[in-house]
Amino acid sequence: MGFYEVYQEYKEFDFEGFFEEVRPQDIEDILNKDRIGKMDFLRLLSKNAADYLEPMARKAKRLTIQNFGKVIFLYAPLYLSNYCVNQCVYCGFNKTNSIVRRKLTLDEVEREARGISAMGLKHVLILTGGSREKSSVEYIKKCVGVLKKHFDSISIEVYALEEGEYAELVEEGVDGFTIYQEVYNEDIYKSLHLKGPKKNYRYRLEAPERACRASMRSVNIGALLGLDDWRRETFFTGIHADYLQRKYIATEMGVSLPRIRPHCGDDFIPPCIVGDKEIVQIMLAYRLYMPRIGIAISTRENEEFRDNLLGLGVTKMSAGSSTQVGGYTLEEKGETQFNISDQRTVGEVKKMIYAKGYQPVFKDWLALNYKGVSPWKTPLI
Repeated sequence: MGFYEVYQEYKEFDFEGFFEEVRPQDIEDILNKDRIGKMDFLRLLSKNAADYLEPMARKAKRLTIQNFGKVIFLYAPLYLSNYCVNQCVYCGFNKTNSIVRRKLTLDEVEREARGISAMGLKHVLILTGGSREKSSVEYIKKCVGVLKKHFDSISIEVYALEEGEYAELVEEGVDGFTIYQEVYNEDIYKSLHLKGPKKNYRYRLEAPERACRASMRSVNIGALLGLDDWRRETFFTGIHADYLQRKYIATEMGVSLPRIRPHCGDDFIPPCIVGDKEIVQIMLAYRLYMPRIGIAISTRENEEFRDNLLGLGVTKMSAGSSTQVGGYTLEEKGETQFNISDQRTVGEVKKMIYAKGYQPVFKDWLALNYKGVSPWKTPLI
């Protein structure tokens, strides 16, 4: 059974009716448990749970330090291309948008790599638009060949691939994988993805499992917050991550909490507003449900908010980011996928992390020592 079958079990679940039955005593009982299940996780997303953010935060902080120490792992995104064949109504790379399209040559990839590496970062996340013609697996492999001279860890965030293609990239030197389902609500997904291969809901949903089977060291998932009710979307993201974590114990699992940001050609109005308090509640619920899962916050969020999230469960942050093709060193750049909010340099983010009593980490020791099983991982019961 794959996760699509798990999703079907809860697709018609009466979330509103369930939330109406949650009482303050339920939240207090959950906070006293050593381990919680799916329905407890869902209760932590309820309106009543919002009154318990302080005790949730204290427990989340303790669990994070217990499992990860007081460290924040830093990385930067590197956009290789913004060509796309998909028509996703919420995305700046939508094929119908009249934007400057660019694809890096290998020499330009080298220049960008040197620019990012000079900031002190040793982990890079490479991204492309959804075009196999412009950003083929062979092209991505060649780019990885350039990048591995400069970075200890290379992750990908590209269109959904076949298991064998993920295995090829792993063989070339990729050790991390990120993909957002965008929205778990299958009906809404169909209405937001008008044309292109990304319209295939199930193929994208099953991409993380294909990456796990291809021996990807780390797998990171998420929902684009704002496309549907955040409580439902968080629940499905959480049980998806838990499903993968239990089934593939050799894979380091992570989740992200991306909110929709303004972008070029932006006439899309998000149907659901997700505020800062809701982001905090989501993060705390994730941590209490999955104490050993990585949690990433990108520069989509503003600097003050990111600063305040330290200690609440975050383990990974992007820094010094650009969402433009060629955005670090090239004069001729492609259009951004979305506008970033925290525009601080890596040095400024590093200084902030130290000031908060945490240690910024630039080199992923797991990537250097990886032998197929993450050192701290044991089977989950």
